[in-house]
Amino acid sequence: MKLKIYYEYIVILNFLLDFMILYGTKRILKRKQSIIRLLLASLFGAMTTILLFVQISSFELFLIKIFFSVLMILIGFGKNDFFHNIFYFYIMSIIVGGSVYLFDLRNSSLFYYIGLLCVSCGSVFIFVYEYLQYQKVFHHKYCVTIIYHKKKYLLEGFIDTGNRLVSPIKKESVILVNLSFDMKQVIYVPYKALNTSGVIPCIRPDKVIINKREFHHCLIGISKDKFDLNGMNCILPNIFKEELC
Repeated sequence: MKLKIYYEYIVILNFLLDFMILYGTKRILKRKQSIIRLLLASLFGAMTTILLFVQISSFELFLIKIFFSVLMILIGFGKNDFFHNIFYFYIMSIIVGGSVYLFDLRNSSLFYYIGLLCVSCGSVFIFVYEYLQYQKVFHHKYCVTIIYHKKKYLLEGFIDTGNRLVSPIKKESVILVNLSFDMKQVIYVPYKALNTSGVIPCIRPDKVIINKREFHHCLIGISKDKFDLNGMNCILPNIFKEELC
């Protein structure tokens, strides 16, 4: 009787952990798959519990788990962007696995399983929350159009909380770009970093449009150092965050 209860606990726990991993992957990648598909994939994954009672080698167990994880991804998310899906699925699995490692696996009480589930759930929640906050700040792309002397320059930018550059007199915010301009009038803005200081050559644009919103009280700073952050070539000042978010 004890063995039966123990087995049931393991199946339910495995199902819930698989669902947390899949749901965390869905949240991070912002997938639109239904919860039903994730539940079906989790139910399929819970079938691996039977491997606990089968005499197989560690290598064979590893191959079977890889096979089951691939099928879980296909059931939960389909074939589209498969490698991206399974990469983050394994990241979430490592986080949950680390939580499980904190517990004494020889304990089979109900409170043990409840505690393990709570810790694993908390670990997934914290990771997903921090990742989404990081992505929101550093990876949210903005469509930037700079109009200067009747010419349009199309860029992709992100808000850098560390960019607080302003001109010394008019207090105009500075947008940093990796472009070359035929500069008619140059405005030099001093900057001071941790171990360095200097000036950045800037121009005053006719207009800057960011996600269909116009900005006039700003300058365009020409960065000497080339940067390419996930295809983005424009660093927006922190002060724009309130108006764009």
